[in-house]
Amino acid sequence: MRRFWIETLGCPKNQVDSDKITGLLVRDGMAAAPAPEEADLVVVNTCAFIEEARQESVDAVLALRSSAVEAELVVTGCMAERYGAELAEALPEVDRVAGFGVSVSIGAKPSSVPVAELPSFDLLNLPRPPAQAPWAYVKIAEGCDRRCGYCAIPSFRGPQRSRSAEAIVAEVEALEVQEAVLVAQDLASYGRDQGQGERGIIPLVESLRHQVRWVRLLYLYPSDLTDSLIDAICATEVPYFDLSLQHVSRPLLARMRRWGDGDRFAARIADIRQRRPEAVFRSNFIVGYPGETEADHDALLDFVADMGLDWCGFFTYSAEAGTYATALEGQVPAELAAERRRELAEVQDGITATKRDQLIGREVKVLVDTPGIARSYREAPEIDGVVSVPDHLDVGQFHTVRVVDALGPDLVAEAESP
Repeated sequence: MRRFWIETLGCPKNQVDSDKITGLLVRDGMAAAPAPEEADLVVVNTCAFIEEARQESVDAVLALRSSAVEAELVVTGCMAERYGAELAEALPEVDRVAGFGVSVSIGAKPSSVPVAELPSFDLLNLPRPPAQAPWAYVKIAEGCDRRCGYCAIPSFRGPQRSRSAEAIVAEVEALEVQEAVLVAQDLASYGRDQGQGERGIIPLVESLRHQVRWVRLLYLYPSDLTDSLIDAICATEVPYFDLSLQHVSRPLLARMRRWGDGDRFAARIADIRQRRPEAVFRSNFIVGYPGETEADHDALLDFVADMGLDWCGFFTYSAEAGTYATALEGQVPAELAAERRRELAEVQDGITATKRDQLIGREVKVLVDTPGIARSYREAPEIDGVVSVPDHLDVGQFHTVRVVDALGPDLVAEAESP
């Protein structure tokens, strides 16, 4: 029996794609290898969002070629789709480059790699193996209709294509998990391409919350965060709001071709907190976008300090070929952008640590992911901190624990007495 190894890089959406590839390979009679050097086929699911991610992908490909010398090496994912033949030429170590259904053979070596036979536009409805954890990412749509100034994703992922609600519900049921983490490039726009508008995501959330204990939504565009959607999220056991804000300066957001400003964001967050004081917030911000001034940076610093979001990620701007931003004047020097990023991260680290300290002494409900490691609704899997719990607590089950310590983003808890 041929064995395979899949290396996944990038965002949770890529992890879902890798799960679908795994399901396809298993269906075709292959088995997962315990290590890449023991595999006959090695698949690298790459990320191409920014230059740092692309370099990580290339490094992973080269490292896997060194360790899995005899394996057939296939590169798929965003880099394969975006660069295709160019990538194949640049990486002679690779046996095949396979985009989303388009393969490029390398040299004269014949191959019949199953991953190269994917459907013509995405992996959304391919079979998926059982979940290996009590939670799972569930991709509800592919592609994006927005044209943010810095983002090349629509150019290689295509326009938004929502899955049917029936297919999503069936997949979640088959996964047999306690938590479904919904992901997409533009989550709140789910169903819009089917003519449903916001009527798409809300019924889906309501259906899923009757099927699994926790439903978590990642990547919400702020202008689509309607009262109805806020109510739907608050009705779940996971009042966790992952808001894609990117900045707070109105002129800079306009240059990003995005909606909003700091005042609008602050008002929306305050409204949610009034409805659900225990709500948790995460966001990401771009630092050093072309035209970002010291005043813009100071405004973002003030927003981060004043709003007290639980989790934040900061990314320096990366010029992506073919995007609107590459032609803008006012490119920010890399050293200055890095300095601004460090300054923001220092402020946020203090906020996150304070918020975690405030939980000491409190009872929290957690889902145990692996022996000794759990999460409350406050922590998205693989993204935020974790809660260390006693090893004897059953994996895949909910438990009430008491927080006794905080170590930066992570908590330490003890089991409550029966």
